Amino acid sequence: MSATPATIPSWAVGDITVHRIDETLLPPATGPWLLPDATPDVVAGQDWLRPHFADDEGVLRIDSHSFAFTAGGLRVLVDTGIGNGKTRANPAWRNLRTDYLERLTAAGFPPESVDLVVLTHLHADHVGWNTREENGVWVPTFPRARYLTSRTEREFWAGYAMEDARRMMFEDSVLPVEEAGLLDLVDVPAEGTEIAPGLRLLPTPGHTPGHLAVELTSGGETALITGDCVHHPVQFARPGIGACVDIDPERSEATRRSLLGSLAGTDTLVLGTHFAPPTAGRVVADGSAYRLLPVPAA
Repeated sequence: MSATPATIPSWAVGDITVHRIDETLLPPATGPWLLPDATPDVVAGQDWLRPHFADDEGVLRIDSHSFAFTAGGLRVLVDTGIGNGKTRANPAWRNLRTDYLERLTAAGFPPESVDLVVLTHLHADHVGWNTREENGVWVPTFPRARYLTSRTEREFWAGYAMEDARRMMFEDSVLPVEEAGLLDLVDVPAEGTEIAPGLRLLPTPGHTPGHLAVELTSGGETALITGDCVHHPVQFARPGIGACVDIDPERSEATRRSLLGSLAGTDTLVLGTHFAPPTAGRVVADGSAYRLLPVPAA
């Protein structure tokens, strides 16, 4: 069934409407692989995770999606998911056939209308729709857009001894954009940098060295798109739980603790890049850690 505007979840941040563009719900095995310390016992100890973010057996719910919005006169997409028809080592990501582009178009963002694609980092499940296949060639999906990531991120991978799976991902989803002259690299200082009115990039390193979070501000309201500095709300309760794919686990934990501490008790709407519906919420202190108070989509 094709998506319609009524089925595209969205949140208002002042005058900005943020749309969640769903790609796919990841399989139950994703949680134990990605966050091995988030055991069923740990999850069971956090009643607030159920029913949205985990089931009664302690299985984590994890999504792949993007966020689309207009800010500073720019039509923006944050992260591009896994993509269709990509050869991937992870069977849950291999040769997908989703209606992602139809959903993006239904939200009012047909590919040719997108001005800016912000990539929080260069992992396979965040860059896949950078490109699509045309006549056996991978070409940029968003031909009018500038694609943007941090200089630190791109330079790290340029000097990294890539395994075959990662090299293939770069070849089909990063290099075609770069070779088309559409990739912009941004220096992001510790305090962040504004790239358009109401749109700010914040450094959140650890998962990857140049990882970014994306902050939106409008009408006195603020939202933060996490990328992978937080994969799942269980990490609010246990910030020491890291992902098996974190490049620098200690730095990732330090970033997560600092970020959650800065958000706790504020009105900032947190939009999790892998959080299952309701996806968004506000951070509140809970003993020595935190929890997420869900904010349902419109």
